[in-house]
Amino acid sequence: MGRLSENSVVNVKNKSFSVTAEIVVPKGGAEGVIIHQGGYFAGWSFYVKSGKAKFAYNLCGFETYHIGTDRAIPAGKHQVRAEFAYDGGGLAKGGLLSLYYDGEKVGMGRVERTVPFAFSADETTDVGRDTGTPVTDDYAVKTSSFTGTINWVRIDTGTDVHDHLIKPEDRLHLAMARQ
Repeated sequence: MGRLSENSVVNVKNKSFSVTAEIVVPKGGAEGVIIHQGGYFAGWSFYVKSGKAKFAYNLCGFETYHIGTDRAIPAGKHQVRAEFAYDGGGLAKGGLLSLYYDGEKVGMGRVERTVPFAFSADETTDVGRDTGTPVTDDYAVKTSSFTGTINWVRIDTGTDVHDHLIKPEDRLHLAMARQ
């Protein structure tokens, strides 16, 4: 999916949120963007670099916070997750971002400040690549396509109280509840 306007995607500003994706990593490893929102002047990106999950949060082009792990994602089907715990207490506060592979925490880091209102008027959200200006200098638009398979991506907001794995039954239950 690509070129989704900011208003058609779950609003993650000024709150806790998580991004979970089920991906298939080929034997040689994967590279590229899983999902991103915004671009060079503000936004976030959940991606794989050198076979390892990373998350970049770009604060209006002034600061970019990079959170990563030293553990590569093994070949095969996995759930990768970025979970942001917002500090709260007003607009544009920071928070702690944690990375998970199949429910196991593999990395964490701090985002000191966040974007309070809009990421961009013309940048969009893409799944599987970054088609606008890149959120981070860690990748180029030309090489941002994800080299594995993305089965699905889910964005949730609010505090998280589950085991960090989304089971197929949970996805089915949610789909049935929305009909």
